[in-house]
Amino acid sequence: MSSIDAHPQRNTIRLQLRQSLVLKDLPPAAWAELEPQLEIADFGKGEMLVHQGHGAMEQFFILDGILKRVVSNAAGKEMILRFAAETDMDTSYAAWRLGTPVPYSIVAVTKVLAGKISMQHWVEFLERHAGVKERFEHEVMSLMSEVMAHTITLHLLDAPGRLSRFKRKHPELLDRIPKKELASYLNLTPETLSRLKRKSGTA
Repeated sequence: MSSIDAHPQRNTIRLQLRQSLVLKDLPPAAWAELEPQLEIADFGKGEMLVHQGHGAMEQFFILDGILKRVVSNAAGKEMILRFAAETDMDTSYAAWRLGTPVPYSIVAVTKVLAGKISMQHWVEFLERHAGVKERFEHEVMSLMSEVMAHTITLHLLDAPGRLSRFKRKHPELLDRIPKKELASYLNLTPETLSRLKRKSGTA
């Protein structure tokens, strides 16, 4: 981990952060306040950034790579709730506000480069910048709505319908997510996913 200023790719990183859905319209004064608090971190494929049930909470801005949000039961069975890639983010904000442990894990699907900040410092920053807070909370609500819609989709749509919806909603991720991960997200076997992609001409 390093600060932005100390990172060898600091100029690129600053540009990437300014493309973030949450940070793209940050006023110069707010950016000058936030930047020294951000840490730039590399995560390996499969590395866990946030652990389900833990109290350590952070805010992540994805610069490169793909994250997944996943829940596990006591038997170790997993359900992937969402994927997020460049310009997107993931967060423990709702759990922080509710004063509860994080109800899911955040895991690197691929190698990931991200900017991160502790949830306490992020919330303190938001309280000083109402416009940023409003935009951020809108993104959090959209994220929660996306997770709910996906959960409903698993029950209401057949296998081709689930794949078709993902292609429509996330065409940029279709060929970037490993087949096993995407199949799990869509509640399919990898073999069924391959067959459906061949049939639809996207294999």
